[in-house]
Amino acid sequence: MAIILHSDITERIIKCFFKVYNKLGYGFLEKVYEHSLMIELIDDGLICERQKPIKVYYKDKVVGDYYADVLVENKVIIELKAAETIAEEHEFQLINYLKATEIEVGLLLNFGTKPAFKRKILTNDKK
Repeated sequence: MAIILHSDITERIIKCFFKVYNKLGYGFLEKVYEHSLMIELIDDGLICERQKPIKVYYKDKVVGDYYADVLVENKVIIELKAAETIAEEHEFQLINYLKATEIEVGLLLNFGTKPAFKRKILTNDKK
């Protein structure tokens, strides 16, 4: 049986995601979900940072800045969406966050008409 990287943390995050979705449902702005999810994550005992700056480098020069919606335990990047469905560009956005950092696990959480999530892994040896 394969071990899934940081599955203990991602399972807790996903449970918090569903708690927020079940309480608020669909239709709020991403910031409402972000603030609500932070409350659940902290209540669950997880260490979280909101709007974590991520520098993007090209040939050792900073060429841009991203802001990850939430960083959990300095191990999992969360990208939040409040879209009808998860789109391919949402997944690529999360993958790019992983490429730009030493973080290897990301969760895309969509507070859409139906709650949905995608888990992305990009190990540092692949960057």
